[in-house]
Amino acid sequence: MYFIVVLTWKAVTDVEATTKKTTEAEDEPTTKKTKIEKKSSTASTDLPDDVDTSFPTQINPDAKTKDGRKFTKTIVSWNVNGVRAWLKKDGIDYLQKYKPDIFCIQETKCSQEKLPASLKVPDYHSYFSSGDTEGYAGTALYSKEKPINVTYGMGIKKLDDEGRLITAEYDTFYLVGAYVPNSGKGLVRLKYRTKEWDVAFRDYMKGLDAKKPVIYCGDLNVAHQETDLKNPKTNRNKTPGFHDDERQGFTDLLAEGFFDSFRELYPNARNVGLSGHT
Repeated sequence: MYFIVVLTWKAVTDVEATTKKTTEAEDEPTTKKTKIEKKSSTASTDLPDDVDTSFPTQINPDAKTKDGRKFTKTIVSWNVNGVRAWLKKDGIDYLQKYKPDIFCIQETKCSQEKLPASLKVPDYHSYFSSGDTEGYAGTALYSKEKPINVTYGMGIKKLDDEGRLITAEYDTFYLVGAYVPNSGKGLVRLKYRTKEWDVAFRDYMKGLDAKKPVIYCGDLNVAHQETDLKNPKTNRNKTPGFHDDERQGFTDLLAEGFFDSFRELYPNARNVGLSGHT
């Protein structure tokens, strides 16, 4: 079963988004507990009235803003299945070679106290969120531009204890990097995923969108359409990520006015997202 990492935004203009589509191989959590480091900088700011929020279909990568800044941003999302293993495989070279404006990571599997020093990259501001369980879940964000504000989680303790969410605020948009809970073998976490996480996350996204457009990327653990995986008939309601309730949760998010940007641009593409973690 393969999962597609989808970049979703609501009416964000002038953003070029690139995602690295990956699969998930989520491990069972261990029992060791670690402390989550919560950070927040300055207060949120509202979107200027003159910002165009129509959905972009034609983007000029060489365009400049009125004050001379690059008009587009490149955003990459990658489930690395453990940052320490990723570093050993020279995964950090990707960031250093291609230099995306924003780089989101899922499944860091490393507590704050054990983050390798080599994860610090020149010219990037980096942020890490780990959960209560060592070696499980976790997210990270690298950004060339220092965000106005960075927050971790949704503000709901029972949903924030696995380090699955980072939100960065910029002048004209929010960037949300997520590692959405997997429903697990036998769909043992399906109710938690669909009745708790998805519902709370949708409200969280609506709250952000009331202030500024939102770009949402990460390992979303859902194959929304049958064209998003190879064998839909044999996987439907049996495999995590392709249960009707999970798919409906994503449909409900789109119903709030958000766009699945990949499907907006490539509505008939099939068999995408078939790469491994590294």
